[in-house]
Amino acid sequence: MAKSVFDVSIIIVSFNTQAILRECLESVFREAHPFRAEVFVVDNASMDGSAEMVERQFPAVRLIRSEVNLGFGGANNLALKQARGRFFVLLNSDAFFAPGALALALEHMEETPDCALGGCLLVGRDGSSQPSSRCFHTVIGDAIVLTGLAAKFPKSRILGRFDRTWADESVPSKVDWVPGAFSIVRPEALRQVGLFDPDFFLYYEEVDLCLRMKRAGLKVWYWPDVVVTHVGGESSRQLKSMDYSSPASQVVKWRMRSTLLYYRKHHGSKALLAKWLEKTLYWFTILRNRWSGEPWRQRRANYNRSLIRLMDEAWKDTQGGRVSPARPW
Repeated sequence: MAKSVFDVSIIIVSFNTQAILRECLESVFREAHPFRAEVFVVDNASMDGSAEMVERQFPAVRLIRSEVNLGFGGANNLALKQARGRFFVLLNSDAFFAPGALALALEHMEETPDCALGGCLLVGRDGSSQPSSRCFHTVIGDAIVLTGLAAKFPKSRILGRFDRTWADESVPSKVDWVPGAFSIVRPEALRQVGLFDPDFFLYYEEVDLCLRMKRAGLKVWYWPDVVVTHVGGESSRQLKSMDYSSPASQVVKWRMRSTLLYYRKHHGSKALLAKWLEKTLYWFTILRNRWSGEPWRQRRANYNRSLIRLMDEAWKDTQGGRVSPARPW
């Protein structure tokens, strides 16, 4: 990280997102014009012409081409090492600033010197709010989410703890961590705790970073007046079908690998407990549905059998959370 010469460095990681990346960059330049800003796009070996579109339509962008897909954290690290802003903004390629959002984020960082990393209110295109601040993972907390109890009782301080669904989203708060779709980071904090851990290819990288910051005595803030539209949240809500596809299985296994890596790194032998508890929940679902003659229940049982298989593969792939497989996953 070089000496600061810009007000802000905005970093976007892209992987085969040409059309929506264009919309993201239009939002960025619209909001960044009052400031001295540098904009990075790190292209993770896209094959859809994303990098060429950036070169052609956004010549002011500092384009970094990675020959392989490094994942979210690894790709961000490439730009973070070159960034020269007083603050760093990390933005998903499927996320767009609401009017004034960037200015408010910078203002909050100036006014909150104890903040190492700040987050925003994430909303879908329809204006519906998405989980924007969360508590750190625990084995029991993850189980509550997997059973559906968290969704069923969102206002419970115990059952709704992970996504903080019990909290008033209009109130600024110190929180455990914020989703990586948007964050604003103080460079000094990264110099203190380090960059993203490249062992996390996808999922948990921002959780790991925020946990390291909190353990170093630094603060993570959530600011609801900083609003960012995030399309990814809308897309994920559509994945309700129990039909099991190869791309879906790949993403699920990435999540499982990162879960095991996270627990092994920060909680040691609880990685085994996390695996056992998750598989147990899948077995209960299988037993509840396997004898039913209803087709949708049979599909659900088969889906959970696939999840058990994927967890066993993730455990083997990571040697119980001890080793991150070679890139790209």
